[in-house]
Amino acid sequence: MRGPTVLIALALVLSATPASASPTGAGPAADDPTPHLPAPTGRHAVGTTSLHLTDPSRPDPWVPTTNRELMVSLFYPAASAHGPKKQYLTAAESAAVLDEAGVTTLPADVLSTVRTHAVVDARPAGRRHGLPLVVLSPGFKRPRATLTALAEDLASHGYVVVVVDHTYENVATTFPDGRVAPCAACGRHDVEFWVKLRDGRAADVSFVLDQLTGPLRHRPGANLVDASRIAVGGHSVGGASSLAAARADGRIRAAIDVDGSIDTPGTEPALSRPVMLLGRRNAYAPGAPGGAADTWAAHWPSLTGWKRWLVVAGAEHPSFTDLGVVGPQLGLDFGAEVDGERGAAITRAYVRAFFDLHLRGEPQPLLDRASASYPEVSVVEPSS
Repeated sequence: MRGPTVLIALALVLSATPASASPTGAGPAADDPTPHLPAPTGRHAVGTTSLHLTDPSRPDPWVPTTNRELMVSLFYPAASAHGPKKQYLTAAESAAVLDEAGVTTLPADVLSTVRTHAVVDARPAGRRHGLPLVVLSPGFKRPRATLTALAEDLASHGYVVVVVDHTYENVATTFPDGRVAPCAACGRHDVEFWVKLRDGRAADVSFVLDQLTGPLRHRPGANLVDASRIAVGGHSVGGASSLAAARADGRIRAAIDVDGSIDTPGTEPALSRPVMLLGRRNAYAPGAPGGAADTWAAHWPSLTGWKRWLVVAGAEHPSFTDLGVVGPQLGLDFGAEVDGERGAAITRAYVRAFFDLHLRGEPQPLLDRASASYPEVSVVEPSS
């Protein structure tokens, strides 16, 4: 389940570029120093809303004296691109992310200034209960915001996307009343811990689905969800736990694990629904050092339906998230050979192709063979 600490490179390599210098990635203006996400590639404007959900039937797995509370962000096609844009992180969340990574050379609130594209509480566009739903889960210690660029892009192509903050597994989660939940789960790394994390996240996903297809089904944004077309995906442990969610919840039709090793192979039942594994070539190609690829190989036989194993040359762990884009704009070097914008483009293209195939039934040759458009990506074909 584990990937390396997503921001580990922040503490390792800082370029001489100050935070006030021009970003290295393409942006709205060449001399604009504000960090920003790449624009969505679809034809729809994107709306977003935040939801505070409480499960009265389940104690929190990390703080059992309280019920499980979640903050989630809902992204959806919108009628207009005009209006206030979503704040990326709160100042407290930004400070916690940088502090956990040991970064002291940037303003503590710098990640709260990242420019996004989704319009807060925009009017939804689309047929009621007519759009597929994708649930995304971030890596351990990471805020849900780190998957914003992917969520915005999917929404611009006609998906409803919900990104879940798994409370107390993230360095900081801010609630509407101003409370900031710390990372109660941090600091433990045995196999039993990862199983607990995996199973708890699967329960979180099922609860979110219960809410979006039940009490909240008429809420703007959620009212677009077609409950018969649901898939899950995530990064790092969020990817590995997505497979657990698909096993646990029959409503989920397909799952993606992006760069997340699986620490408990051989103990899971067969999963017949479609699965895609997408990761760094230097970690997830067969024979790569470190053993991450071995966890995928051991898990591969239990995936009995449609499946793909894809690896990306030159990518590093943050390359599949917003951090791979925003970090270089702030003068941070993750050691990736593919730049941040390219990493985002690869991730968006392959993730959307998977969902287009399995939620919309649209053929996707991109997933079957090498592509001249994405020469960094190769298909692994294990013997079993």
